[in-house]
Amino acid sequence: MPSCLAEAAAPLAGCRDWIYRQHRRDRALRGGLELLGDEELLELVLFHAVDRLDTAALAGRLLDRFGTLGDILAADPAQLGEFEVDAAALVLFRAIRETGRRLAERKVKDMPVLTNWQQLIDYCHTALAHEKTEQFRILFLDRKNVLIADELQQRGTIDHTPVYPREVVKRALAHNAAALILVHNHPTRPD
Repeated sequence: MPSCLAEAAAPLAGCRDWIYRQHRRDRALRGGLELLGDEELLELVLFHAVDRLDTAALAGRLLDRFGTLGDILAADPAQLGEFEVDAAALVLFRAIRETGRRLAERKVKDMPVLTNWQQLIDYCHTALAHEKTEQFRILFLDRKNVLIADELQQRGTIDHTPVYPREVVKRALAHNAAALILVHNHPTRPD
């Protein structure tokens, strides 16, 4: 194609891309996001972070490689870089993941944790499920078993994290906690 035709076609391609993205946004607003599959939802997220790439194809490639939305959001920046995911998308992924953790935390904060066991399990799963390294977290509770704080005490390697009882007790005293729940994950790697 002669360069003058290629230059003339470029704005049209951008226009088609804008129309496609707007159609997808409108569809999501009309039908609700809960009806979208993982690939479509990821595509919508990518609209806001990636310019001039086929976000549908990128979403498909990311899901093929990482398996789940959670694993994509928690992926190592170097791994995401293989897919032309830049810093803007990386920040957006991290923000979405942290938002999910905070929403899950709200369900257990200011409520007796031991009477809402499933919500506690859901919260811990949200906080730790997609971590690539082992973590040791402490949930500090008051005398009514209400969550005071959740702290990451230690971050380890893929198969080890140290725990120092002195530091656990020190933090419990600092929070004036009456009880503790100690949480530890065992990350798995996809084959």
